[in-house]
Amino acid sequence: MNKLRTVFLFILTGWLVILASSWSNDEAFGQTTPPRRVNAPYTTSVNGGWPKDRAIFWFGQVNPTSNYADVRTVYNDTQLIITLNIFDRQLWFDTSPTAVTLEQWDAVTLYLDLSGNTGSTPQSDSYRFVVQLRQEANAATYQGNGSGWEATAVTFTPTTGWRGDGVNNGAEARGWSATFKIPYSSLGLAGKPAEGTIWGLGLALHDRDDAAGSPIADQVWPETLNGGQPATWGQLHFGLPTYTPPPATPAGTTTIRHGLNGAVVADGHVGGQAVCGDPFNPNFFNGWGDANYAGDEQVNVQNQMDVADWPCFSKFYLTLPLDAVPAGKEIISATLTVYQFGNAGGPGEAEPSVIQALTVAEGWNESSITWNNAPLAVQNVARADVNPITNFPGWPGVPITWDVSGAVAEAIAVGEPLRLALYSADSEQHSGKYFTSSDTGDWNANGRPTLEVVWGDPALLVSPPVQRVEPGQFAEYILSADGLNGPVTLSAPSPSPDLLVSLSPSVITPPDTAVLTLTDTHSSVTTGIWYTVPITATGGGETQTAQAMLLVGGSQVFLPLVER
Repeated sequence: MNKLRTVFLFILTGWLVILASSWSNDEAFGQTTPPRRVNAPYTTSVNGGWPKDRAIFWFGQVNPTSNYADVRTVYNDTQLIITLNIFDRQLWFDTSPTAVTLEQWDAVTLYLDLSGNTGSTPQSDSYRFVVQLRQEANAATYQGNGSGWEATAVTFTPTTGWRGDGVNNGAEARGWSATFKIPYSSLGLAGKPAEGTIWGLGLALHDRDDAAGSPIADQVWPETLNGGQPATWGQLHFGLPTYTPPPATPAGTTTIRHGLNGAVVADGHVGGQAVCGDPFNPNFFNGWGDANYAGDEQVNVQNQMDVADWPCFSKFYLTLPLDAVPAGKEIISATLTVYQFGNAGGPGEAEPSVIQALTVAEGWNESSITWNNAPLAVQNVARADVNPITNFPGWPGVPITWDVSGAVAEAIAVGEPLRLALYSADSEQHSGKYFTSSDTGDWNANGRPTLEVVWGDPALLVSPPVQRVEPGQFAEYILSADGLNGPVTLSAPSPSPDLLVSLSPSVITPPDTAVLTLTDTHSSVTTGIWYTVPITATGGGETQTAQAMLLVGGSQVFLPLVER
């Protein structure tokens, strides 16, 4: 299990000491610049299940010379399936390609590393797949050899398709698609990876817009990608993320909504709005990707598999402040509620959706966010089934909820607001869903996006966790174990004969507390001394641990950090 821990660096005359807090969850969170990750769902379908059930992420831009891609990912018992829908104005392919020229035309390169996104060079468990538009039979495959890439026969099934007025003729197009179906047996595996396995994943989108091959820069995911350095790639995580709340006694609920208790929530959609980008018709590559819809009271989330209809696609971004959640609390649960009031399509045409919530690390501005400059997703963390509305129940509409507990815990740990994007991997037409934004009037204030955070007290809390005294002095710490059922037995052995430790009392019944006293016995010290005292609390059949730290002499500087 990956741990997320809030840590503090204590700098003491050239020493570096790390103290970790007690909370953790099942997902790796909290780096200042977290790696891009896709959490791929498992399906029992041989063909990979419906596209709407696949995890989605995206990269690139929409303009006359740049390409953009939606990427859908799923895995089953026999293979990994990755599909790219690519927005591309000009489609060109080589009628007589060679392996070395595939990437000089419209093509996709997929990178996989079975050891994760680690290492400075491709190893034997690193793979590279290259597929060019309309040239599936000539796809190229490579395997790492410790220093670079070596052409190797790796069996997989590539498929491509396109939408537009033509290829290799300069006619305007909408785009194309590429699917990679990669059997585990081709990678030397006996079966599907265990849930929780992490591979390295990277993608490069190659573009050609004329017969001459005028240079066009690749679009890559993640943005740090160097194809020869797996450590610069993103992560492919097998299975959807989960969050296990730490032991805690529920103590309160914080409700966050724009205008409630002074909260300021920023949100807005990017893409085609609810009119399929009509102001930019028919030249959608000019301006569609740079459109801003600040102030819209109603927003759209929409996608589908037919790449020809990308002008209708729309994402919804939200930033919710978390400063109203009391400090030092454990996150038990967090639920995002957004109110649906309608859907795309005429009567009987609307289709069900699976709308995914994805975390976002970078800040953005509601007055300037666009499809092209909106932040990439960090990872998909939740999803919700959203059905068409056939009988509107009245305002505020139909509540749609996402469990974003882990994302809130992550954001609080690093002192950031909760930033999310809502998007779907739907397949059918008329799958758009309409929601109320935070810009709606006060008459519909209850219909604004709402985050409800349930928090509690840690099962075992040491307050304060760190103290400093002069030689021969003592420090007192308050121990509480409100997250355990009493009576609770406490123990705290001394780590050194130079430190006296006492507990009073050693058995408590929550919410009662105990006092831990640490007494140093030195008459003087020439350099600072750190003591770390392990504390154990046992009650109700459960055991929790924590620690108290004491610095004798020296000096200290506190620097917050987050450690995986």
